[in-house]
Amino acid sequence: MKLHELKNVPGAVHRRKRVGCGEGGGHGKTSGRGGKGQTARSGGSIRPGFEGGQMPLYRKLPQRGFNQARFRLAYAVVNVGDLARLDASVTEVTPAVLAKRGLVRRGATLVKVLGEGEIARALKVTASKFSDSAKAKIEKAGGQAIVAA
Repeated sequence: MKLHELKNVPGAVHRRKRVGCGEGGGHGKTSGRGGKGQTARSGGSIRPGFEGGQMPLYRKLPQRGFNQARFRLAYAVVNVGDLARLDASVTEVTPAVLAKRGLVRRGATLVKVLGEGEIARALKVTASKFSDSAKAKIEKAGGQAIVAA
């Protein structure tokens, strides 16, 4: 069997519904939109949860709890092993350098360095946060872990 030999299962493909083309077609006159009113008009739609002007249920129910998700700071994560793979010409690592090398996204200003992997050369790493193991590994290799303000 080849791609050009594939065929649809019988009944899988339907004819296009032609609305507004006379009563004989079954979708004439109001074109399947019912009678008059808001939903019969073009652009007329009712948003989800709308109850015709009555106070909607989602506004009647009390709000419970609190969620920090709105205020959460999202850190771009880089491992020590990723820093070790940078070419030898790099001695200072900043969020801008990481973005240029493709280790974090371009707009990422908050970067956290984690301790996964090993590093053998001295690097001066500037980031927003360091895990304890990452800081220890960087300093053991003779480098510096600088927390950016």
